[in-house]
Amino acid sequence: MPATWDPQQYLRHAGHRTRPFIDLLARIPELPNSSRPARIADLGCGPGNVTALLADRWPDARITGFDNSPEMLAKAAELAGPTRGGGSLDFRTADAATWIPDEPYDLIVSNAALQWVPGHAESFPAWTEALTPGGTLAFQVPGNFVSPSHALLGELCDTPQWRDRLGRHGRLFVHILEPWEYLTRLTDLGCEAVAWETTYIQLLQGEDPVLDWVKGTALRPVLTALADDEPAQEEFLLQYRDLLRKAYPPGPHGTVFPFRRIFALARKPGE
Repeated sequence: MPATWDPQQYLRHAGHRTRPFIDLLARIPELPNSSRPARIADLGCGPGNVTALLADRWPDARITGFDNSPEMLAKAAELAGPTRGGGSLDFRTADAATWIPDEPYDLIVSNAALQWVPGHAESFPAWTEALTPGGTLAFQVPGNFVSPSHALLGELCDTPQWRDRLGRHGRLFVHILEPWEYLTRLTDLGCEAVAWETTYIQLLQGEDPVLDWVKGTALRPVLTALADDEPAQEEFLLQYRDLLRKAYPPGPHGTVFPFRRIFALARKPGE
Protein backbone atom coordinates (compact mmCIF):
# COMPACT_ATOMS: atom_id res chain seq x y z
CA MET A 1 0.00 0.00 0.00
CA PRO A 2 1.43 3.43 -0.91
CA ALA A 3 2.16 5.71 2.01
CA THR A 4 -0.57 8.18 2.93
CA TRP A 5 0.89 11.66 3.21
CA ASP A 6 -0.09 14.39 5.66
CA PRO A 7 0.74 17.85 4.26
CA GLN A 8 0.15 19.58 7.59
CA GLN A 9 2.54 17.24 9.41
CA TYR A 10 5.13 17.65 6.67
CA LEU A 11 4.93 21.44 6.84
CA ARG A 12 5.40 21.55 10.63
CA HIS A 13 9.16 21.74 9.96
CA ALA A 14 8.88 23.74 6.74
CA GLY A 15 11.73 26.09 7.60
CA HIS A 16 14.31 23.34 8.01
CA ARG A 17 12.90 21.31 5.11
CA THR A 18 12.98 24.29 2.74
CA ARG A 19 16.55 25.38 3.48
CA PRO A 20 18.26 22.73 1.29
CA PHE A 21 16.03 23.67 -1.64
CA ILE A 22 16.92 27.34 -1.21
CA ASP A 23 20.60 26.37 -1.30
CA LEU A 24 20.00 24.27 -4.43
CA LEU A 25 18.02 27.07 -6.06
CA ALA A 26 20.92 29.47 -5.53
CA ARG A 27 23.20 27.18 -7.57
CA ILE A 28 20.87 26.83 -10.57
CA PRO A 29 22.17 28.97 -13.44
CA GLU A 30 20.01 31.28 -15.47
CA LEU A 31 17.74 29.44 -17.86
CA PRO A 32 18.29 29.51 -21.62
CA ASN A 33 17.32 32.70 -23.40
CA SER A 34 14.22 32.14 -25.47
CA SER A 35 11.40 34.02 -27.08
CA ARG A 36 8.93 31.90 -25.09
CA PRO A 37 8.36 31.75 -21.32
CA ALA A 38 10.59 29.29 -19.50
CA ARG A 39 9.11 25.82 -18.91
CA ILE A 40 9.83 24.27 -15.49
CA ALA A 41 8.90 20.94 -13.89
CA ASP A 42 9.03 20.24 -10.15
CA LEU A 43 9.07 16.47 -9.77
CA GLY A 44 7.68 15.29 -6.43
CA CYS A 45 6.37 18.73 -5.54
CA GLY A 46 4.62 17.72 -2.31
CA PRO A 47 2.46 20.54 -0.89
CA GLY A 48 3.85 23.01 -3.42
CA ASN A 49 5.62 25.32 -0.98
CA VAL A 50 8.98 25.04 -2.74
CA THR A 51 7.36 25.06 -6.19
CA ALA A 52 6.17 28.55 -5.33
CA LEU A 53 9.81 29.57 -4.76
CA LEU A 54 10.50 28.72 -8.41
CA ALA A 55 7.81 31.21 -9.37
CA ASP A 56 9.49 33.83 -7.20
CA ARG A 57 12.73 33.45 -9.16
CA TRP A 58 11.16 32.99 -12.59
CA PRO A 59 7.85 34.87 -12.33
CA ASP A 60 7.13 34.69 -16.06
CA ALA A 61 7.70 30.91 -16.32
CA ARG A 62 5.15 28.17 -16.85
CA ILE A 63 5.71 25.90 -13.87
CA THR A 64 4.14 22.51 -13.21
CA GLY A 65 4.48 20.54 -10.01
CA PHE A 66 4.08 16.76 -10.29
CA ASP A 67 3.26 14.39 -7.43
CA ASN A 68 1.48 11.07 -6.90
CA SER A 69 -0.05 11.91 -3.51
CA PRO A 70 -3.67 13.14 -3.68
CA GLU A 71 -3.26 14.68 -0.24
CA MET A 72 -0.19 16.65 -1.25
CA LEU A 73 -1.70 17.76 -4.56
CA ALA A 74 -4.85 18.98 -2.82
CA LYS A 75 -2.72 21.21 -0.62
CA ALA A 76 -0.56 22.36 -3.54
CA ALA A 77 -3.67 23.29 -5.56
CA GLU A 78 -4.20 26.20 -3.17
CA LEU A 79 -1.14 27.84 -4.77
CA ALA A 80 -2.12 27.26 -8.42
CA GLY A 81 -2.87 30.13 -10.76
CA PRO A 82 -1.23 33.07 -12.50
CA THR A 83 2.07 34.32 -11.11
CA ARG A 84 3.10 37.94 -10.59
CA GLY A 85 5.21 38.09 -13.75
CA GLY A 86 2.60 36.74 -16.12
CA GLY A 87 3.56 33.10 -15.76
CA SER A 88 1.52 30.25 -14.32
CA LEU A 89 1.70 27.62 -11.60
CA ASP A 90 -0.23 24.36 -11.86
CA PHE A 91 -0.06 20.87 -10.38
CA ARG A 92 -0.64 17.45 -11.93
CA THR A 93 -0.65 13.81 -10.94
CA ALA A 94 2.49 11.89 -11.92
CA ASP A 95 4.77 9.27 -10.43
CA ALA A 96 8.49 10.09 -10.46
CA ALA A 97 9.19 6.39 -11.02
CA THR A 98 7.51 6.45 -14.43
CA TRP A 99 7.40 10.11 -15.43
CA ILE A 100 8.69 10.81 -18.93
CA PRO A 101 8.61 14.43 -20.11
CA ASP A 102 6.20 14.97 -22.99
CA GLU A 103 7.58 18.40 -23.91
CA PRO A 104 10.90 20.25 -23.63
CA TYR A 105 11.81 21.78 -20.27
CA ASP A 106 14.31 24.49 -19.41
CA LEU A 107 14.53 23.22 -15.84
CA ILE A 108 13.60 19.92 -14.18
CA VAL A 109 13.99 20.11 -10.43
CA SER A 110 13.26 17.69 -7.59
CA ASN A 111 13.40 18.38 -3.87
CA ALA A 112 13.64 15.50 -1.37
CA ALA A 113 11.59 13.13 -3.51
CA LEU A 114 13.85 10.81 -5.50
CA GLN A 115 14.86 8.84 -2.39
CA TRP A 116 11.41 7.23 -2.66
CA VAL A 117 12.13 6.04 -6.22
CA PRO A 118 14.26 2.88 -6.63
CA GLY A 119 16.51 3.16 -9.67
CA HIS A 120 15.74 6.85 -10.21
CA ALA A 121 19.13 7.40 -11.87
CA GLU A 122 17.92 5.20 -14.74
CA SER A 123 15.54 8.05 -15.64
CA PHE A 124 18.34 10.60 -16.03
CA PRO A 125 18.81 9.92 -19.78
CA ALA A 126 15.14 10.63 -20.54
CA TRP A 127 15.05 13.67 -18.29
CA THR A 128 18.23 15.26 -19.67
CA GLU A 129 17.15 14.43 -23.22
CA ALA A 130 14.01 16.49 -22.60
CA LEU A 131 16.00 19.55 -21.50
CA THR A 132 16.31 22.40 -23.94
CA PRO A 133 19.91 23.27 -24.92
CA GLY A 134 21.39 25.00 -21.90
CA GLY A 135 18.67 23.61 -19.63
CA THR A 136 19.28 22.20 -16.17
CA LEU A 137 18.39 19.14 -14.10
CA ALA A 138 18.77 19.83 -10.37
CA PHE A 139 17.82 17.82 -7.31
CA GLN A 140 18.59 17.10 -3.68
CA VAL A 141 17.90 13.98 -1.66
CA PRO A 142 18.32 13.15 2.03
CA GLY A 143 21.52 11.27 2.70
CA ASN A 144 21.05 10.44 6.37
CA PHE A 145 19.70 6.90 6.14
CA VAL A 146 22.44 5.44 8.31
CA SER A 147 21.84 8.08 11.00
CA PRO A 148 20.19 6.98 14.26
CA SER A 149 16.76 8.30 13.30
CA HIS A 150 16.53 5.98 10.31
CA ALA A 151 18.73 3.12 11.50
CA LEU A 152 16.65 2.76 14.65
CA LEU A 153 13.46 2.76 12.60
CA GLY A 154 14.81 -0.10 10.48
CA GLU A 155 15.98 -2.05 13.50
CA LEU A 156 12.64 -1.67 15.26
CA CYS A 157 10.72 -2.80 12.19
CA ASP A 158 12.98 -5.87 12.03
CA THR A 159 12.31 -7.00 15.61
CA PRO A 160 10.23 -10.17 16.10
CA GLN A 161 7.25 -8.15 17.32
CA TRP A 162 7.01 -6.07 14.14
CA ARG A 163 8.88 -7.97 11.44
CA ASP A 164 5.91 -9.66 9.78
CA ARG A 165 3.91 -6.45 9.54
CA LEU A 166 6.60 -3.85 9.05
CA GLY A 167 9.86 -5.50 8.02
CA ARG A 168 9.80 -4.17 4.49
CA HIS A 169 8.98 -0.61 5.61
CA GLY A 170 12.05 -0.04 7.75
CA ARG A 171 14.80 0.37 5.13
CA LEU A 172 13.30 1.99 2.08
CA PHE A 173 16.12 4.29 1.05
CA VAL A 174 19.15 2.15 0.33
CA HIS A 175 18.89 3.02 -3.37
CA ILE A 176 20.14 6.62 -3.11
CA LEU A 177 23.57 7.14 -4.64
CA GLU A 178 26.64 8.88 -3.30
CA PRO A 179 27.50 12.34 -4.69
CA TRP A 180 30.32 11.00 -6.86
CA GLU A 181 27.97 8.44 -8.40
CA TYR A 182 25.45 11.12 -9.35
CA LEU A 183 28.28 13.20 -10.78
CA THR A 184 29.49 10.28 -12.90
CA ARG A 185 26.03 9.36 -14.16
CA LEU A 186 25.25 12.91 -15.23
CA THR A 187 28.67 13.59 -16.75
CA ASP A 188 28.37 10.37 -18.74
CA LEU A 189 25.27 11.87 -20.36
CA GLY A 190 27.31 14.76 -21.72
CA CYS A 191 26.19 17.29 -19.12
CA GLU A 192 28.30 19.76 -17.21
CA ALA A 193 27.63 18.43 -13.71
CA VAL A 194 28.42 19.21 -10.11
CA ALA A 195 27.52 17.27 -6.96
CA TRP A 196 28.06 17.97 -3.30
CA GLU A 197 26.78 17.21 0.17
CA THR A 198 25.95 19.27 3.23
CA THR A 199 25.13 18.22 6.77
CA TYR A 200 22.67 20.66 8.30
CA ILE A 201 22.98 20.89 12.08
CA GLN A 202 19.34 21.55 12.88
CA LEU A 203 18.08 22.70 16.25
CA LEU A 204 14.55 21.36 16.74
CA GLN A 205 12.13 22.60 19.37
CA GLY A 206 9.31 20.97 21.28
CA GLU A 207 8.71 17.62 22.91
CA ASP A 208 10.08 14.65 20.95
CA PRO A 209 10.86 16.82 17.92
CA VAL A 210 12.77 14.13 16.00
CA LEU A 211 9.76 11.84 16.21
CA ASP A 212 7.60 14.73 15.04
CA TRP A 213 9.99 15.25 12.11
CA VAL A 214 9.96 11.65 10.90
CA LYS A 215 6.16 11.48 11.23
CA GLY A 216 6.12 13.73 8.17
CA THR A 217 8.52 11.63 6.06
CA ALA A 218 10.29 8.34 6.83
CA LEU A 219 7.61 7.13 9.24
CA ARG A 220 4.74 7.56 6.75
CA PRO A 221 4.89 3.96 5.39
CA VAL A 222 4.76 2.54 8.92
CA LEU A 223 1.89 4.79 9.96
CA THR A 224 0.02 3.78 6.81
CA ALA A 225 0.64 0.08 7.40
CA LEU A 226 -0.72 0.35 10.96
CA ALA A 227 -3.52 2.78 10.16
CA ASP A 228 -6.23 0.17 10.79
CA ASP A 229 -4.79 -0.87 14.16
CA GLU A 230 -4.60 2.16 16.42
CA PRO A 231 -3.30 0.31 19.53
CA ALA A 232 -0.46 -1.23 17.53
CA GLN A 233 0.37 2.11 15.95
CA GLU A 234 0.49 3.76 19.36
CA GLU A 235 2.69 1.00 20.80
CA PHE A 236 5.12 1.26 17.89
CA LEU A 237 5.34 5.03 18.28
CA LEU A 238 6.06 4.74 22.00
CA GLN A 239 8.85 2.23 21.39
CA TYR A 240 10.36 4.35 18.63
CA ARG A 241 10.00 7.52 20.72
CA ASP A 242 12.00 5.97 23.56
CA LEU A 243 14.80 4.98 21.17
CA LEU A 244 14.91 8.47 19.68
CA ARG A 245 15.01 10.11 23.09
CA LYS A 246 18.22 8.22 23.88
CA ALA A 247 19.77 8.96 20.48
CA TYR A 248 18.79 12.65 20.43
CA PRO A 249 18.63 13.96 24.01
CA PRO A 250 17.37 17.52 24.40
CA GLY A 251 19.89 20.22 25.20
CA PRO A 252 19.57 23.65 26.78
CA HIS A 253 18.51 25.25 23.48
CA GLY A 254 16.58 22.42 21.86
CA THR A 255 17.35 19.06 20.27
CA VAL A 256 20.26 18.89 17.83
CA PHE A 257 19.32 16.86 14.75
CA PRO A 258 22.10 16.59 12.12
CA PHE A 259 20.75 15.96 8.64
CA ARG A 260 22.89 15.11 5.61
CA ARG A 261 21.69 16.15 2.16
CA ILE A 262 23.08 15.19 -1.27
CA PHE A 263 22.84 17.65 -4.16
CA ALA A 264 23.39 17.32 -7.90
CA LEU A 265 23.05 19.71 -10.78
CA ALA A 266 23.55 19.00 -14.49
CA ARG A 267 23.46 21.55 -17.31
CA LYS A 268 22.86 20.35 -20.84
CA PRO A 269 25.23 21.85 -23.42
CA GLY A 270 23.84 24.83 -25.32
CA GLU A 271 23.55 25.10 -29.06
